[in-house]
Amino acid sequence: MKLHKIFTPVLAALALIAGSCSDSYMEDLNTDPSKADGIDPNAQLTTAQLQTYGDLGMVEIYRNYHYAFSQMLMGCWNTTNYGGRHTIDNNEMCRIWTSLYPNAIKNLTDGIHNSEEEGLTNVNAALRIYRVYMMSLITDVYGDAPFSEAGLGYIAEKFNPRYDTQEEIYAAFFNELTDACGALSLSGDKITGDVIYNGDVNKWKKLANSLRLRFAMRISDVDPDKAKQEFEEALMADGGVFTSASDDALIKYMEVSFSFGQDTYSDYRGNALSKLLFGNDPANNPSYLCSTFFNQMYNSGDPRTFIFARFYYDGLMSLTSPDNRIDLTEEILSKGIPMNPRDPGAYSWEPWPAGYDSDIMKEIAENNPSVEVSMTRETEPKLANNFLKSDNPGVVMTYAEVNFLMAEAALKEGWAVAGSADGYYKTGVRASMDFLTDNYGCRKITDEEFSTFIANNGIGYTNEQRKAAINTQAWILHFTNPSEAWANVRRSGYPRLKSPAEYGFGQFLTGGQEIPVRLCYPVLESSYNKTGYDEALDRMGGSNSWYIPIWWDVD
Repeated sequence: MKLHKIFTPVLAALALIAGSCSDSYMEDLNTDPSKADGIDPNAQLTTAQLQTYGDLGMVEIYRNYHYAFSQMLMGCWNTTNYGGRHTIDNNEMCRIWTSLYPNAIKNLTDGIHNSEEEGLTNVNAALRIYRVYMMSLITDVYGDAPFSEAGLGYIAEKFNPRYDTQEEIYAAFFNELTDACGALSLSGDKITGDVIYNGDVNKWKKLANSLRLRFAMRISDVDPDKAKQEFEEALMADGGVFTSASDDALIKYMEVSFSFGQDTYSDYRGNALSKLLFGNDPANNPSYLCSTFFNQMYNSGDPRTFIFARFYYDGLMSLTSPDNRIDLTEEILSKGIPMNPRDPGAYSWEPWPAGYDSDIMKEIAENNPSVEVSMTRETEPKLANNFLKSDNPGVVMTYAEVNFLMAEAALKEGWAVAGSADGYYKTGVRASMDFLTDNYGCRKITDEEFSTFIANNGIGYTNEQRKAAINTQAWILHFTNPSEAWANVRRSGYPRLKSPAEYGFGQFLTGGQEIPVRLCYPVLESSYNKTGYDEALDRMGGSNSWYIPIWWDVD
């Protein structure tokens, strides 16, 4: 991968731009006194793109909360303790806010200003599109948030940015994406700092229009007329939307050694989410699949079940690589070990599935007395090694998602969408399966396997059945895009997730019995941006509660 020429200026920029949560919080968030003259806006785009999944401190929020609330992972200490047990921890909840505003949002805002001054129209458009995407990560977690004035402390002396309402933010999203798409030109300046599309202007147009589809569907229950208008206009817009997997917006990362030292928090070259899912104590605290996610695939005969889920002995595992894991999956399946955990919404795997004596481990134990032959937690499905690599892509948006959006749009009365929901659904499922092969080195799902799965898992008959099928498949697709997974579960209501309390685990829940629907603003905001913070809380009835739905969440 010839990315090293890109990373050198990026790392220099990181040293100048990286921020932290401290007593100078608001100054760090809105000003940059150490800003170097003449930072290339292309490098600022690169840095923001790489931070999306490369910021180890930020993506911890996905492991701690998003994966738990979406019931995709459970059993790892971090996931179980925070999201699984509904533990309110401000330091953990604020990670997206306190990482993106001082870094990516400030970088992108500054780059937009610089590119305007330098007449770099295409770079400016790409920065604007990506700023919209990054802001969606913030507003979809917290609700109302600084947008129009965010990152303008150095440029316009906006030191206490206004909290725009989420309705205003989404309206601005559509305007920004439309204008930026229209500004992109094949005859314009080169986008040289792009680690998603390598500067391909046509693909940036498609991304802008496809994001409009996502955001239109997001507001389809709270503002159906606006959603219909934006969805239809995006389909007709110059450049079109994603039409194949070659259009997927994926951030390219490098293979770097797994490390949890201080330097790795400012090194965005590797996929930090993969590092976290591997874990800093991998033999004792690996990533287990939540039984809800596993059961959905296993009970439906999904051929991806044992692509996501594997059974490993980790006692010989290296702290820096999963290569020493011993895969017991085929043996466990051949021995008929029960695959259905009793509690699909449980905060952990209690009670454990039955253990067994492993023939594979008996043979290994002959030369290694430290190996245990009797397996216990080895019968719990762990996340496969394919998803634990630092050069895994960072997922922004995919062709498979566009098909699921089109399928749901085809269900809506009066929406001008060519094609059938059933057709888009099938195409989306096939693309979702192929996505794992193309990007994670997973085995290819055969046409026969796909046909059998679709025959047994069709889209349904009523519109509600169809909506459930579409969004359950979107949920599985979004496993590698946890921000979108949690947002779409809340927006669509599917799959229907029950609280761990409904499975008898209420006594372990510390922050409320129901699954939270947002994360709370950072406590520091009440001091450093009190006016904006208080206005936002007033609109929520005075409470910074994670049980108050954000604007578009009306399911």
